[in-house]
Amino acid sequence: MTGDAEIPLDLDRVLATLNRHGVDYLLVGGVSAIAHGATRPTVDFDCLAERSKANLDRLADALKDLHARLRVGGMSDEESKALPTIIDAKTFEATLTSTWRTDAGDFDVLSAIPDRAGNRQGYADLIERATSAPLGRHSVLVASLDDVIASKEWANRPKDHEALPELRELRDRSD
Repeated sequence: MTGDAEIPLDLDRVLATLNRHGVDYLLVGGVSAIAHGATRPTVDFDCLAERSKANLDRLADALKDLHARLRVGGMSDEESKALPTIIDAKTFEATLTSTWRTDAGDFDVLSAIPDRAGNRQGYADLIERATSAPLGRHSVLVASLDDVIASKEWANRPKDHEALPELRELRDRSD
């Protein structure tokens, strides 16, 4: 972003909005790691939504309630707000990943995460291994710790390298 202050993630508000709209979603990324017991903070919300049109419409309604606008590298939040963006099921069906800035923090909608071999694992693939976990006042579905670790190993970014030792320790303790 060009000089914009980051909006702190209001996890309770994001979860309450998704749940109020009846969105079927699965947490992945940093928030999922926190739900598994990780202490490393995260600044955004990453989720996979079940891909039916009805569910993606509910997701769109939830994002509208959070005053979502596209988050585009190199553009200020004010410039992003001015983009003629339509938030609906078709938007999510047409994109593999979409990044949003909301009044409750940054929100990424993913269609899949990679496994260790780089194969795309969508909601339907991951839900079978997902677990329910308390997160604040909410009970959420989170990708399995193995799936979170595999996606971070595949991404191979410096921030993932920093997160992996704690995630592997959590996995080893739970085995």
